[in-house]
Amino acid sequence: MSRAYNFSPGPAALPEEVLRQAQAELLEWNGERASVMEVSHRGKAFMALAEESEADLRDLVGIPADYAVLFLQGGATQHFAQIPMNLAAPDRSADYIVSGAWGEKAVREAAPYVGVRVAATSEASGFTDLPPRADWQLDPGAAYVHVTSNETIHGVQFHADPDVGDVPLVADMSSDILSKPLDITRYGLVYAGAQKNIAAAGLVVMIVRRDLLARRPVGLAKILDYAEHAAQGSLLNTPNTFGWYLAGLVFKWLKVQGGLAAMGERNHAKATLLYDAIDGSGGFYTNRVAPAARSWMNVPFTLPRAELDAAFLAESKDAGLLALKGHKAVGGMRASLYNAMPVEGVRVLVDFMRDFARRHG
Repeated sequence: MSRAYNFSPGPAALPEEVLRQAQAELLEWNGERASVMEVSHRGKAFMALAEESEADLRDLVGIPADYAVLFLQGGATQHFAQIPMNLAAPDRSADYIVSGAWGEKAVREAAPYVGVRVAATSEASGFTDLPPRADWQLDPGAAYVHVTSNETIHGVQFHADPDVGDVPLVADMSSDILSKPLDITRYGLVYAGAQKNIAAAGLVVMIVRRDLLARRPVGLAKILDYAEHAAQGSLLNTPNTFGWYLAGLVFKWLKVQGGLAAMGERNHAKATLLYDAIDGSGGFYTNRVAPAARSWMNVPFTLPRAELDAAFLAESKDAGLLALKGHKAVGGMRASLYNAMPVEGVRVLVDFMRDFARRHG
């Protein structure tokens, strides 16, 4: 067996050290003589894991006590609908900033539960840039403002925390959470599907200001109520125990790497290496995203002729570079550079790209 460099947008690569530890502990975990997937989620061993993983995440991000940390299920898409259920009364509106396909989906899923206002969108540019802040038409009476911090399909990312005044800022950070320092106090609620930078698919990590939990409407089913999950330490029902365990391992791995500041420097360096190769290819490779909005996590690029795509994908796979096919909405290629992707993998990709351009240019 030989592991390749996996550029998948999600489910994405996990740190090899984490996978090896999970492999070693799969049959017998923590002296329990059983797998972590087989022990009670209400037993002392798993509850200790839950507390330790939350403490590590709080330490990594710098999460103050007035924020709750939740380990939930459903994927981010479920929470596109569940967030307005919890944060907005039926007669309230919420502002959405749309910078790509996932922002559009968030709007569609929220619409049955809140009066959605698209306060800004970059659709006219083909989502190749962020909506200019001066163009945002925000409602000071909105229940919240929603942004997608990084768009995996279009490769657009916020590199600064948006200023939305006193209205709570809600962010889908599924594809860039823990990739750089985060000032959580600028946000009312942050949520992330785990399958890109945290753990395996099926887990959602949420950080929410506690005062917002009081907004829940009367009659909301307990399983949908974030306040109920917070009150039960995310153990209201049987959680994704294996995903939670993997998240805890990743949090410890991140601390060993030097924390979020170190990861931010590393991720910026990886992205710069790849963008420099694209921009320096003499037009063989093209990235259409405005430079200031380019994502450090997901780098889409096209070749000069679409008929070269199949050869690029076949040859890159043979070279040990996986999952480089772009999303059908954009076409071309896409390299996802999440935390687990080492800089060596990006160097191998860049070398391959240069050789491919030399042979096919």
